[in-house]
Amino acid sequence: NLADSDNVLVGDIVLAIGNPFGIGQTVTSGIVSATARTQQGISDYGFFIQTDAAVNPGNSGGALVGIDGALLGINTAIYSRTGASNGIGFAVPANMVKSVLRAALNEGQLVRPWLGVKGQTVTTELAAGLGLDRAGGVLVDDVYSGGPAALAGINPGDVIMAVDGKEIIDEQGLNFRIATMQEGDEVPLAVLSDGFIQQRSVALDLPPENPPRNTIK
Repeated sequence: NLADSDNVLVGDIVLAIGNPFGIGQTVTSGIVSATARTQQGISDYGFFIQTDAAVNPGNSGGALVGIDGALLGINTAIYSRTGASNGIGFAVPANMVKSVLRAALNEGQLVRPWLGVKGQTVTTELAAGLGLDRAGGVLVDDVYSGGPAALAGINPGDVIMAVDGKEIIDEQGLNFRIATMQEGDEVPLAVLSDGFIQQRSVALDLPPENPPRNTIK
């Protein structure tokens, strides 16, 4: 049973299941320390649940579950100077796991949907120049002609503030939100454009092949 990881709250009790140091199946407990952790340098789609449950080498790939037994995420990494648990572990959220499972059932091909923009995280300095009261969102630098974002009327200089009602803090968060969706999904985006928050509906597509494949008949 996969939980909706967007409903995970800081302070929720969690159990981490794994095989730390190869000693055998072990269960440790803790709480959710943070959600939507990005900037960890773990992956391009970095967006993790942080927990203080003891997670050590050998726990990676093990389940992080809630007290109701539903899967909240997959333990992936720890922050440690010694290699042992320091109470800072990271798990891939269940909503990302769902997209991987869908791919496994679709001939094993994982092709993430495409928004068709290049952008940068809105820092405090950028926020001041854009008239925002705080950092957050993704400033669109480039829009691919004919791509989903372009067709939805998103332009360079716009700021993507939310995807499907979920606030976007940085570029990694935007990548995560798009990656959990499917080709053809109609996704509502909140976009700051010309000083106003506007709603855009984007039909996600698959990324173009570059270079195109050489099909041999």
